[in-house]
Amino acid sequence: MPIVANTALPAFNDLRREGATIIPLEVAVRQDIRELHIGLLNMMPDKALQATERQFFRLVNESNQIAQFHMHPFTLGGLERGEEARGHIERYYDTFEEIREQGLDALIVTGANVTQPDLTREPFWLPLKEVVDWAYDNVTSTLCSCLATHAVLQFRYGQTRHRLPAKRWGVYSHRVVDARHPLVVGGNTRFDVPHSRFNQIDRAQFEAAGLHVLAESEEAGVHLAVSEDGFRIVFFQAHPEYDTISLLKEYKREVMRYAHGEVDEYPPFPENYFRPQAKAILEEHAGRVRAARASGAAMPEMPEAIVIPHLDNTWHDTGEAVINNWVGKVYQLTDIDRRKPFAANVDPGRPLGDWR
Repeated sequence: MPIVANTALPAFNDLRREGATIIPLEVAVRQDIRELHIGLLNMMPDKALQATERQFFRLVNESNQIAQFHMHPFTLGGLERGEEARGHIERYYDTFEEIREQGLDALIVTGANVTQPDLTREPFWLPLKEVVDWAYDNVTSTLCSCLATHAVLQFRYGQTRHRLPAKRWGVYSHRVVDARHPLVVGGNTRFDVPHSRFNQIDRAQFEAAGLHVLAESEEAGVHLAVSEDGFRIVFFQAHPEYDTISLLKEYKREVMRYAHGEVDEYPPFPENYFRPQAKAILEEHAGRVRAARASGAAMPEMPEAIVIPHLDNTWHDTGEAVINNWVGKVYQLTDIDRRKPFAANVDPGRPLGDWR
């Protein structure tokens, strides 16, 4: 179903060019279709800011619920931003004060760039806690992605992530643990999801917090879990929103760190991502990069255009299905008048996803 272009945000034009159904606000207000207002707390660094908008907007857009989706991006003031990103945010983003006054039906919280080993020392820590605490009492469901999952597990449930021996990086197979839950019903029982992180919350920690694990990987650990009531908070530890080329872009950044002498070891391939043809192309490129670094010559360009046709996306359909189920449950539980406080509509103590 369509997303409403309720602002002039460039992401709407990008999605329209991809073939997404984006309708103008003046058309939307004349249609007798119920709207859902979904916030996107975008904490990603400048270079990933607009790509993250597109990735999550795309998943919502491909939901088949009978609704119009108004997307409301906002961010946190304490995050360091460059001039271009600040201009983008000032022009297209709401403030949290505006979000809080107008209300939301659902909220998505992205990851963020982490600079400290202790999350409590990050500039986003207290502002993020304020947003999540507000959403818990006033928004039907909050979906936390990756770093946001780690932060919420720490400040709300007392579970601190731990450092992995090496970066968890690649595309991994996952299995649905409880196929009865509304978020995974009707979907594949085994599916792929990309991971990209140095830290992890283990299954035992989710369970110690009283949370319900819905999907996990033998190699990569828990991907999908929900809060104790079954729906109020949804936790992603992986990245179903990733584009086909997202891991390639990350790999390129790691190669450039090696090329510039920031690290001494050439980066390994993301696991289960590059096909043999792509690996052969990139191994040849790696030889040229090593030679250029040793001799001080100019670095060769990564042959992305040759590699991209050899990439496969094996995760998007399941990510789309989970978001579709999430949006559908939000639609069922929210009042038509979204400005009515959530606490007045639904008893916070009542399980929202009583699938057991």
